[in-house]
Amino acid sequence: VLTAVEMGMKNHDLVPTPLIIRIAGLKKGGGRKVIGLLHKNKLIVHENKAYDGFRLTYLGYDYLALKTFVARNQLAGIGRKIGIGKESDIYECIDNEGVERVLKVHRLGRICFRSVKSKRDYLGKRNHASFLYMARLSAVREFAYMKALYDHGFPTPVPIDQNRHCVLMSKVNAFPFGNIKELINPHIVYSNLMNIIVRLAEHGLIHCDFNEFNLMISTDGVVTMIDFPQMISTNHVNAKFYFDRDVQCVKDYFRRKFHFCSEDSPAFQVDTETIISLDKELVASGHKVQQQEQEHYEEYLNLKAEHSLENREEEDDEDDQKVQLADGGDEVSAGHSA
Repeated sequence: VLTAVEMGMKNHDLVPTPLIIRIAGLKKGGGRKVIGLLHKNKLIVHENKAYDGFRLTYLGYDYLALKTFVARNQLAGIGRKIGIGKESDIYECIDNEGVERVLKVHRLGRICFRSVKSKRDYLGKRNHASFLYMARLSAVREFAYMKALYDHGFPTPVPIDQNRHCVLMSKVNAFPFGNIKELINPHIVYSNLMNIIVRLAEHGLIHCDFNEFNLMISTDGVVTMIDFPQMISTNHVNAKFYFDRDVQCVKDYFRRKFHFCSEDSPAFQVDTETIISLDKELVASGHKVQQQEQEHYEEYLNLKAEHSLENREEEDDEDDQKVQLADGGDEVSAGHSA
């Protein structure tokens, strides 16, 4: 029945009860009983506006995705939530062999993104599209970029599987870069981060949100990139702006957090000669959405980038109010975020 609601939402904001029963192939009495049970457990929600109908909730969408992962023998159990962002939740999980993995569940439509459809021409003529649809689109794109980057030797988690709005990946033995208090060799880490930005550009891509919130670092200083839906091509009309902003984000963070300043930084189209057009390769592999959908998605990416910039500015204000600590020994201090 949940699958029937999902299918009906392709061209309905609210799926009428008779249509759900017809798609699910159930008898009228039994169908209404199942629908009532799903509604009671908040897997679907009932609305009676223009007409009477139901739509999936994120909880119902979660169930469909998890059921698919289990059927593919990719998932055996879900653990605690290890991260939460403005547009996703991160969970620990295990596969059938007991290997720890990470499940990223995209949840567009909360906090600042809730007003996108009302304040911007986000969906164009797709009046039936929902945040569930955009969350799925975001997950598809993130998995595509992660797989392409991993295959070309970039430091990313191992992409395992993707279904609907969920991305399954390997667990990285590292800490959020924003939780690190001190670095033994900040100049080495700084150089490695700049090299990653340049390598991405040489492969035809710009991260667009390259900051401490989207980086992991191990105790021995190995950096891992995360969060890829916002990546764009170096042929984008605003490619130089986003490239320079990624570089500046790293410089500002090292200056503010580790009191490390460097004049050495890459320049777009000077240090970034394209070697491999990875953006075109992704199109060839069938992960490109239709042109109209891509325009709408880019508008969401711009909004996400603006929000990340506001978060960093707020952190700058908070750091200015903190008491400066005395110089200590060179050691790395890190901790998990709950």
